[in-house]
Amino acid sequence: MDIEIREVSSKKELREFINLPARIHKNHANWVPPIYMDEWIFFDPKKNKSFDFCDTTLALAYRGKEVVGRIMGIIHHKYNEIHGENDGRFCFMETYEDPEVFHALISYVENWARSKGKTRMIGPLGFSEKDPQGFMVEGFENPIVLATNGNFPYMPKLLEGEGYSKKVDCVVYKLVIPDKIPDFYQNIYERVSRREDIYMLEFKSKRQLKPYIKPILRLLNETFEDIFAFVPFEEYEMEDFANRYIFLLDPNFIKAILNKDGEVVAFIVSLPDISEGIKAANGKMLPFGIFKVIAARNRAKQLDLLLGGIKKEYRGQGLDVMLGVKLVETARKRGIEYIDSHLILETNTAMRMEVEKMGGVIYKRFRIFQKPL
Repeated sequence: MDIEIREVSSKKELREFINLPARIHKNHANWVPPIYMDEWIFFDPKKNKSFDFCDTTLALAYRGKEVVGRIMGIIHHKYNEIHGENDGRFCFMETYEDPEVFHALISYVENWARSKGKTRMIGPLGFSEKDPQGFMVEGFENPIVLATNGNFPYMPKLLEGEGYSKKVDCVVYKLVIPDKIPDFYQNIYERVSRREDIYMLEFKSKRQLKPYIKPILRLLNETFEDIFAFVPFEEYEMEDFANRYIFLLDPNFIKAILNKDGEVVAFIVSLPDISEGIKAANGKMLPFGIFKVIAARNRAKQLDLLLGGIKKEYRGQGLDVMLGVKLVETARKRGIEYIDSHLILETNTAMRMEVEKMGGVIYKRFRIFQKPL
């Protein structure tokens, strides 16, 4: 039966787009469903401000009346202009192990980008590096964590069969939390802690955290400006991003360092792993799913790092050690045993060296691909 590609143009089709992955991954033990109320906001141009500076297309693949695949195409005008590129992107691609469906979907999005004058396709890559990026190519035996792709091994193989090659990898490290902070780091921590021009801010409530969200995101803009795929937050986007995640966060696992003027100069955002809670709730937070997520968060043995940054003029002064020591102390008190570093660009050698110095071992790898059009 022939494959038909249709652009999503109705709420019913968007529902099919959002719900398809759950059918494809029905027997995939390590897959974690999305948070569905977040999906409806994310794919709504009226609610997700990222659509304002992008051309997009959402498409479904049909075999007869059955939906058998999906894909999203993005042309990120803002990013292309900043970086002097002429790329189209694909993301949120899901298919069964069916080369015919895969070919039809990737060809659709390539032709769409080509019709708009783009000369290269890259992906999987969403609106920014904060969205799930890359196909997993190593570590399939490990559970998926928040904001990462959970594809089957056949997906990158099918993509390579379409003429795509590696652009860059992102690696994920696993770190065992030590019973005792190594003396080398403890000495740095004690020295930095004696400084009178900075102080550590630890949060106990979301109410206490809320005034610092925008200062943290402004510093994120500054520290991530050279990171691949990063797009700076506009002021009006910061509130949207905060609202998207704040209900999931545990303020105890967010640390910030302020200078004597009260300016945020360093921060780290992490979250006890909530994957099991999302799975137990089938991705539905209401009416009772949120309690399953919170319960999973409170008994988690893994801590997922999400974001971190240090103001340029404060780098190389031990502030990263100060943040790390306090985070490890909090994690140890909660019975957490290891840390997932989240995605680190393989080219970010400075950060990788620090993680490896702490005993981190790569246990997942995600690959972003490219193809000239």
